[in-house]
Amino acid sequence: MNTNSILADLRAERDRLEKAIAALEALDLTGTARRGRPATAKAAPKQRRRRRRITAAARKRMSEMMKRRWAARKRAGKATL
Repeated sequence: MNTNSILADLRAERDRLEKAIAALEALDLTGTARRGRPATAKAAPKQRRRRRRITAAARKRMSEMMKRRWAARKRAGKATL
């Protein structure tokens, strides 16, 4: 076991960790460290989404389609009995 190389590796690791700790402490002191979602490149004001409205004709078409689907499902259920 070569203790000199182990000691050299440990010292290098210690130096790397000390640099990382110093960098993180510097961030805390400047107040630039943020938590949460990162800021976007473009800070445009949020626009409210407009709510979609279903027309009466579309609502009627959807109702008829659902009635057909349920009828077909009902027929398929009776066929298996």
